[in-house]
Amino acid sequence: MRDLKNIAVIILLVFLTLPGISQNGLLTIDDIYLKGLYRSAGFGPARWTDNGNAYTTLERSDAAKGNDIVKYDTKTGARSVLIAASELIPAGEQNPLRIQDYSWSPDGSMLMIFTNTKRVWRYNTKGDYWVYSMASKKLSRLGSSFEPASLMFAKFSPDNKKAAYVFKQNIYSEEILTGKITQLTSDGGGTIINGTFDWVYEEELNCRDGFRWSPDSRHIAYWQINTEGTGTFYMINNLDSVYPQLVPVPYPKVGTKNPTVKIGVIPSEGGETVWMKIAGDQAKYYLPRMDFAESSDEILIEQLNRLQNSNTVMMGNILTGDVKTIFTETDKAWVDIHDDLQWLDNGKSFTWSSERGGWNQIFKISRDGKEAVCLTPGSYDVISLLRVDQKNGFLYFIASPDNPTERYLFRTKMDGKGRLEKLSPSAMTGHHSYQVSPDCKWAIHTFSDAATPNTIDLVSLPLHKQVRVLQNNDEIKKKFSELKINRKEFFTVDIGDGIVLNGWMIKPPDFDPAKKYPVIFNIYGEPASSTVQNNFGGGDLWHQFLAQQGYVIMSVDNRGTAMPRGREWRKCIYGKIGIIAPADHARAVHKIIDTYGFVDPGRIGIWGWSGGGSMTLNCMFRFPDLYKTGIAVAFVANQKFYDTIYQERYMGLPEDNPEGYADGSPVNHAGNLKGNLLLIHGSGDDNVHYQNCEVLVNELIKQNKMFSMLEYPMRSHGIYERENTTRHLYESMLKYWLANLPAGGK
Repeated sequence: MRDLKNIAVIILLVFLTLPGISQNGLLTIDDIYLKGLYRSAGFGPARWTDNGNAYTTLERSDAAKGNDIVKYDTKTGARSVLIAASELIPAGEQNPLRIQDYSWSPDGSMLMIFTNTKRVWRYNTKGDYWVYSMASKKLSRLGSSFEPASLMFAKFSPDNKKAAYVFKQNIYSEEILTGKITQLTSDGGGTIINGTFDWVYEEELNCRDGFRWSPDSRHIAYWQINTEGTGTFYMINNLDSVYPQLVPVPYPKVGTKNPTVKIGVIPSEGGETVWMKIAGDQAKYYLPRMDFAESSDEILIEQLNRLQNSNTVMMGNILTGDVKTIFTETDKAWVDIHDDLQWLDNGKSFTWSSERGGWNQIFKISRDGKEAVCLTPGSYDVISLLRVDQKNGFLYFIASPDNPTERYLFRTKMDGKGRLEKLSPSAMTGHHSYQVSPDCKWAIHTFSDAATPNTIDLVSLPLHKQVRVLQNNDEIKKKFSELKINRKEFFTVDIGDGIVLNGWMIKPPDFDPAKKYPVIFNIYGEPASSTVQNNFGGGDLWHQFLAQQGYVIMSVDNRGTAMPRGREWRKCIYGKIGIIAPADHARAVHKIIDTYGFVDPGRIGIWGWSGGGSMTLNCMFRFPDLYKTGIAVAFVANQKFYDTIYQERYMGLPEDNPEGYADGSPVNHAGNLKGNLLLIHGSGDDNVHYQNCEVLVNELIKQNKMFSMLEYPMRSHGIYERENTTRHLYESMLKYWLANLPAGGK
């Protein structure tokens, strides 16, 4: 389950009676949504070339009504147009292709463009792929005999001769020069999925692209998912036809049968698949990661058991299908899956993330798994590994040893001694992210904090010297400076027993410390996300808007959220989702009331989305005298209604933890409700099913509890599809706050 608050901010519409531009520094509906007046600009997408000596990006060509592909010399900034937008106009068309993503062939001789995309589950992963030849200036569409917008995950072969892609759940390869198409798998369709994934693998294991080229281009390794026997959840579409349409989604709920999964390797010219001989029931384990192991003969496979507390790392022989276990990562709670594996020493070893020492650290593991050396010893979490500079012996990674709300670039020698070198400027407190060049000499650097829109520049490493500014967002910064808003204030709250939580607050523009104000808490509270981060996040306009109405807005991250505070912080909530978090939050609210004299204890509100919606309900039901008004959006009411991978990861199997599942589910505490409660859900939510809302409504009725509810027909988890949805959603929430939690200082 993922927190959709950031998505909500991007698509935000808020209610205001006066349209037009900002007046007197107040946020308006036109400014935020219709005009996009406060939308920050980005840069790119950029691609490093020539081992970091140059990079390419997209730049608008108004004359051609499209984007040029532009190349910059990294050191000098010399600019050249590699491919003009006018060269990207398909035969018979008038306008250039709309580039939604692009990639270069390994030798840089061809460009692949992803366009005309369509959404599959949560992301736009289906569309058209076009290849442009730098030599011939020819533009051609891959799979030209197939229907438009139907290919997935096309990518060049390492030898630059072919491309492979998925079409209707089968894998194909295509010769670039001749256009000859070879169908590699033929059993896809229905319950069989080749080269991509079902709903639950995509949502909870971040799996989308389901095949890999071998380094010698002779084979393709791929996943096959079979959803036969998996429970089907049916959504009812009452909007688009006279009679209701049933929308089936294979969806394994807690304790039910998972889809089966296996991995095979097939010749890229066509032939028989060699299946990896992985022991055990395919429905009782997960295969979340796989790739060629710095070799064309072996693939590395990660196998999670159903409990997800054991990750077995194996090597598979692509010719025989034989597998051998290298090592096994275990944890008493759960094992997280990372994408930090990079091969070292010409394939003799690789990097590996592990919490075995109490913190997320990077290890160097030998190819046979017999040797493991910690490369980042110390009491801090490595948040993500960016690059390995083998030539000079450095790891480059993101961490924040001193403040879990911030992010910085560090490097350390690969000698295991653990001497940290902070590369991000200490004076720039906030979030830093980087696209580091292959030679580790340069990086495209993005910085923001809670009050500062993204600044994107090119820096040289390791001194972090600014070479040139790529996007300063000065216009947006000026517009924000003219608004009547207060900067987020970050604080900590000691709730006792040695537990200190991080939080932030936004005060109304006319804040008077002598008055008492209503407080609205925004909560997520589950392991997939964190709300208390010192980054811009679009300016958090919804909460700034609410503050302008006369509310103090706060957020506090309880234990178990995704903060770099060590294993114990994150995993102490194992088996207790919905139990520890609301208790932590309630203790924090009591301490905040005691600490800040401007907080009105009789006007405490709380709201959240997805996992935050569930936490809102648990807080309202468990501590009914504390929270007076709540809004729960797209929530899980009964944990047994959510999917296997997410819920079992954090709660264990239902037969092993029946008390935890019952106690952590809001529906079982609904009878305690005393305050004002608004339930919001989309009936087309394929993630957290509308069933959750109906079951909770049924229980509230049974308990004779008064509440309000708002269903959005055939809207998904983000509740943004169809005309005027977002405007109606946020206007409804605003009116509910104003009616049930009176605004302003008293």
